[in-house]
Amino acid sequence: MIKEIGQFIALKTIKTTPQGVYLLTEDKYEILLPNKYVPKNLQMEDSIEVFLYTDSEDRPIATTLIPKVKLNEIAMLNCVDVTDFGAFFEWGVEKHLLVPFSEQATKIQQGKSYLVYLYKDELTNRLVGTTKFDKFLKKNKVELSSGDKVKCIISGITELGYKVIVEQKYLGLIYKNELFKKVNYGDELLGFVRTVRDDNKLDITLNSSNLDEIENIANKIFEKLLKEKGAINISDKSSPEEVYEMFQVSKKAFKKAIGILYSQRKIKINPNSIVLVS
Repeated sequence: MIKEIGQFIALKTIKTTPQGVYLLTEDKYEILLPNKYVPKNLQMEDSIEVFLYTDSEDRPIATTLIPKVKLNEIAMLNCVDVTDFGAFFEWGVEKHLLVPFSEQATKIQQGKSYLVYLYKDELTNRLVGTTKFDKFLKKNKVELSSGDKVKCIISGITELGYKVIVEQKYLGLIYKNELFKKVNYGDELLGFVRTVRDDNKLDITLNSSNLDEIENIANKIFEKLLKEKGAINISDKSSPEEVYEMFQVSKKAFKKAIGILYSQRKIKINPNSIVLVS
């Protein structure tokens, strides 16, 4: 069984045929790279980086096309067809990706987009999609610490807040009071680890509690004041929504940042505005 299925890998060319060029894997499997993907200047014994998957007849095949999702990762994909076998998604390579009915968290509809996790069926070596990705992500031991900067994808909403996929590996939650803008399913955000919970899930905040991050926010506020000729119509009395609209940070982080500027005697804080101290 070819272990590199679902991955990008550099392989060496070993022979040419009317169908294309054959590449050799580490375990001595020969994989076809069809003619339409063979660069004109490719020579025997050259190495070429390819993505390995299985074709419509479940034969291992190589391509230079860039898939929208790789093995054990998640991406927003569009459903192009629904058949008796399940839902098929366009994912950047020739063969559409199947999400069987048994792997659908909700009924998938043609023409709509969904977050799809790519995994390999170990019995058949086929790449399969699923929207039931929680069962895969919850197995991953969290290797992050409080304060770490992370990439998140909005994957759902609960009474407490927004469910997120963190760094393509972990399950997390952004509490509602952390978000002051509209977000949609599949949106990508930058955040910070607030807490690593006992259940192997993460609480995520959109602002770091580290002083370095607060200083960065303070610098942004100071730069804004310079651009606005020394005054901005916002203060520590402003609503969280107003703060986020202007600086894309929480009010708590904003108040810490203006506190730094105030202690440095760079600003004066009025009830409805902040002004530079001349």
